Amino acid sequence: MGSVDKTLFLLSRGGDTLIVQIYVDDIIFGGSSHALVSSFAEQMNREFEMSLMAPQFFLGLQIKQALEGTFVHQAKYTRDILKKFNIGDSKPMTTPMSTNTVLDADEDGEAMDQKEFRGMIGSLLYLTATRPDIQFAVCLCACYQASPRTSHRQAVKRIFRYLKFTPELGLWFSLGSSLSLRGFSDADHAGCRIDRKSTSGTCQLLGTSLVSWSSRKQATISLSTTEAEYIAAASCCSQFLWMKATLSDFGLRFEKIPLLVDSTSAISLRTPVLHSRTKHIDVRFHFLRDHYEKGDIDLVHVAYENQLADIFTKPLEFGAFVRLRGELGVEGVDNALIKGEIENQWTGLIALLV
Repeated sequence: MGSVDKTLFLLSRGGDTLIVQIYVDDIIFGGSSHALVSSFAEQMNREFEMSLMAPQFFLGLQIKQALEGTFVHQAKYTRDILKKFNIGDSKPMTTPMSTNTVLDADEDGEAMDQKEFRGMIGSLLYLTATRPDIQFAVCLCACYQASPRTSHRQAVKRIFRYLKFTPELGLWFSLGSSLSLRGFSDADHAGCRIDRKSTSGTCQLLGTSLVSWSSRKQATISLSTTEAEYIAAASCCSQFLWMKATLSDFGLRFEKIPLLVDSTSAISLRTPVLHSRTKHIDVRFHFLRDHYEKGDIDLVHVAYENQLADIFTKPLEFGAFVRLRGELGVEGVDNALIKGEIENQWTGLIALLV
């Protein structure tokens, strides 16, 4: 049993490995040996009534395996929600949000049906499981679910119009990627028009594969860009600690994980020398210093144009948006599959318990 994730189970036998993940009454399992996987399937069939299927669909995710890696997408789900919310006749858009978009409470605007708006947001939130390119736009619009206005619906509708332009995009996980861990953190200082709170954007990559990301409004008001960037880095560090513990179940160990930040001022706060300038920052964020001193992470400066987390903090113009989207591994299904013939490197099955 995994030490962090209690629904994860691993079995090593000789040089082969079996991995089992349980989700409610579904099980997805795979291994490096056909014999090991078949033995597990037979044993489970003796104990439970199950139906087995190839891992092409799992919880709405479509999975395609190729020689060079695995492509995960939600193209069918995307088409379904476009049809559900009548986006078919709308003009496609090249980005999910315009750089000129300004969202606020819009108290004088025309109110819209709250149930419909929440349904749209809920559908989009599930799509962010494979579409990090819409994460920021969806999370920003989700802040107005309590009292949605027509202006908010227009912003959400633009996201759907972007999906109409890019329905086949998904995440590509390269097989040849090295097992090195790194992360990016960024912040948009005082970006919220209502309470002036900043937005933290973080992402973590295993080799070249994006495995975790977030776009979240900070809980406190930052007094400077440096403080906002520091808090975002602390959030990224927290995610690293969880990932380190989880990956240790697979026999992977990491030290001095590079955390790339584009603010030299925020990096300078890693030492307590500047205590007088940071004593107003909530003490819970200073654990970043502790883990830097322990060698768990290493704060590294990255140029602004190479900051991948920038896509999670603000709307971007088309060129920068497409470039960062590509560097995160968000690709079209055709581009992903031409990288190799469909061939499973691991034997995988999904078991549905009845």
